Amino acid sequence: MTETDTRDILERRTREVLDRHEELARAMADPEVLGNSDRLASLAREHSDLGPAVEAGERYLTLLDQLEQAEELAAGDDDLADLAASEVDELRDHIEALERRLRWLLVPKDPLDDRPAVLEIRAGTGGDEAALFAGDLHRMYTRYASGRGWAVEPVSFSEGGAGGFKEVIFVVRGKNAYGRLRYESGVHRVQRVPETESSGRIHTSAATVAVLPEAEEVDVEIEPGDLKIDVFRSSGPGGQSVNTTDSAVRITHLPTGLVVTCQDEKSQHKNKARALKVLRSRLLDRKIAEREAGRARERRAQVGTGDRSAKIRTYNFPQSRVTDHRIGYTTHDLQGVLDGDLDELVEALRVAGLEERLEASAG
Repeated sequence: MTETDTRDILERRTREVLDRHEELARAMADPEVLGNSDRLASLAREHSDLGPAVEAGERYLTLLDQLEQAEELAAGDDDLADLAASEVDELRDHIEALERRLRWLLVPKDPLDDRPAVLEIRAGTGGDEAALFAGDLHRMYTRYASGRGWAVEPVSFSEGGAGGFKEVIFVVRGKNAYGRLRYESGVHRVQRVPETESSGRIHTSAATVAVLPEAEEVDVEIEPGDLKIDVFRSSGPGGQSVNTTDSAVRITHLPTGLVVTCQDEKSQHKNKARALKVLRSRLLDRKIAEREAGRARERRAQVGTGDRSAKIRTYNFPQSRVTDHRIGYTTHDLQGVLDGDLDELVEALRVAGLEERLEASAG
């Protein structure tokens, strides 16, 4: 999206928000609304929530008018032209700063952003090396979560033969966890020389990351008759109860064929509850993916379509390079990224996603 496109959309959205703010003020003065406390409270909340966007938007429109006038004066050949040209530069700086703030204020907030994030990492092509890379990604995200003070709750895992994971599922809980991690979904590719490679040849492997918003019961209705529940003995790390009790749970959602296994807890009841949470999240994710796919046809960048088959990022060890292919972002601090230093990359993706949502909301 060009600077002109962004400014046109911001100006249009600003006027829409100002109109809505005035509409709400009129509605709250309506005698019928005044007699309905619930309706009045709802309108008052929306009116208050729009306050920061209205304040910034009014200032933005004023600056745009001033810029237009200053540019007209600067185009002249009288004594005011030089003074006006200086004012144009100053106004443009103010407008650009305000536009950065307006991007966040004018995009409708996605209520799912505040949800915990369910992360599912699966080894893809590359055999044992892919499983090791899946383990690297698991470590990367858990370190990133720890650095932000978020909690990580393991759900399920399947270890690879040489280490790492064939599959690992965990929940990240913290402020705006899903909102910050949502754009990590897709195929992550690694290029490096495996420890078992004696000739020094670079191998390419991959792992798939799926990031789902944790679903609540009201989001997805699951009929008990649609579930097949199996119990079995856990395997791998887990304490004294492992391999001695049928504590692991496998739930199959018959209408969709989705299967969720949970064995991290010693309690069968707790494993079942966690598995149901993951199943709800997957079903909610399907609904979101269908919605996003429809929107994607109208978009150009498609940063947040959640297409699990799309190669989104490459981790190149020989060049110590990480490249996100969706936004053309590159850093040569590969080790830092793998150690959980993801803030710059995550922020770049959030800004790109914000541009899409801004464009979609103005369409």
